[in-house]
Amino acid sequence: MIINSIKAFAPKLISIYLCIFILFIQTIQAKSSNITENTLKNGLKVIVKPDHRAPVVISQVWYKVGSSYENGGTTGVSHVLEHMMFKGTTKYPTGEFNKIISRNGGEDNAFTSKDYTAYYQKLEKSRLKVSFELEADRMRGLLLPQKEFEKEVMVVMEERRWRTDDKPQSLTYEQFQATAFDNSGYHNPIIGWMDDLKNMTVDDLSQWYKRYYAPNNATIVVVGDVNPKEVFALAEHYFGDLKPFEIATIKPRVEREQKGSKRIEMTLEAKLPYLVMGYKVPVINTADIKWEPYALDLLAGILDGGDSARFSKRLVKGSKIASSAGASYSMNSRVQDLFLLDGIPSKGTTNKQLETALLKQLEDIKKNLITDEELNRVKAQVISSAVYEQDSMFYQAMKIGIAETVGIGWQQENQYVQHIKNITAQQIQQVAQKYMIEKTLTIATLDPIKNSLEQSPEQVQ
Repeated sequence: MIINSIKAFAPKLISIYLCIFILFIQTIQAKSSNITENTLKNGLKVIVKPDHRAPVVISQVWYKVGSSYENGGTTGVSHVLEHMMFKGTTKYPTGEFNKIISRNGGEDNAFTSKDYTAYYQKLEKSRLKVSFELEADRMRGLLLPQKEFEKEVMVVMEERRWRTDDKPQSLTYEQFQATAFDNSGYHNPIIGWMDDLKNMTVDDLSQWYKRYYAPNNATIVVVGDVNPKEVFALAEHYFGDLKPFEIATIKPRVEREQKGSKRIEMTLEAKLPYLVMGYKVPVINTADIKWEPYALDLLAGILDGGDSARFSKRLVKGSKIASSAGASYSMNSRVQDLFLLDGIPSKGTTNKQLETALLKQLEDIKKNLITDEELNRVKAQVISSAVYEQDSMFYQAMKIGIAETVGIGWQQENQYVQHIKNITAQQIQQVAQKYMIEKTLTIATLDPIKNSLEQSPEQVQ
């Protein structure tokens, strides 16, 4: 009787937790809505979000350029340039950037994505001026020494080998992306194709730097124990005299309409099989119906949102057809992207059987509405995750920087929880029915073969 009573009360309990989480994050958003932005005369946008919990500051510089901006023959140039940004200016020679940040007790690094390149420092709050001085100096004053370039492009090629070429699953995923997208910039890998890296020149980097590294193509995001007016004054002091540059308008490169499923089969030396599937779906930037990306986000959570999600519960723990299975979706991409499903079949199970099982879970959602209990559970997970992200100053800055750089705007990012709260079970079913269709599907499988060194003498003959 007690167990039955608990089961009966469970949906109400989840609903109560959801309400608590919503109230909690609304309180956090109310406190964090004091985001302030200012644009300098040269076009540089500065966004500040005070967070006084610790005497530290995160400073990030975001450039609107990444691998999706690159054309054939120049792939990887954004990433190689990111490496070269630490190779010195006239004022601060090679290696000095990192040493200065370290002497000031800070941390620094950078990252390149499909849609952006960003550089960041974490410092004690009084040291923000150190970050600004160094970043302003290399924004328009970078040197590109030939010897340093030769060393760094070799580093990137080696990075490509151990991250992609020597990892069967990563290589399969790279080929999957290249197959899914024909003419979109998402066709190319962030790290670049090996042949393009081998043939890259310093002039390629110089042209890329001159084209995109300018104040009017950048955003500075500062989160921490700071006063916005003081940050804006500091930004004006260090960046205000930098000249803007005419940023060339990039061509849309809209992905052509896919009119039939695509399939590739990779046969590689590997220990485990692997399956990845993707459907073309809208993102916030491209959606004609504005609620659809949020419904797709919740759909990913229903399939792969922890131990209680359908893939884990039904395919990993239940039927044991998969040793792992996942679903993912990024609504913050610059252009149309993919809703992904992937997994590793369990021992004795084939990729085809796993594919059938994954598709069956989608068909179930297309035919049957999810329950209120399941919907509320997923919403609670998504909202609680958004709450916990606020604990990290770095991640707060990341969310602002991504939204601003891909063209969504930080204001839209601030409304994420409210949009999620408003999604219904019917809307989740509708996006599944509308977008999870065969003609927009791309499938890649990895079928392992044994390394010849692992084979018996009889097999080698």
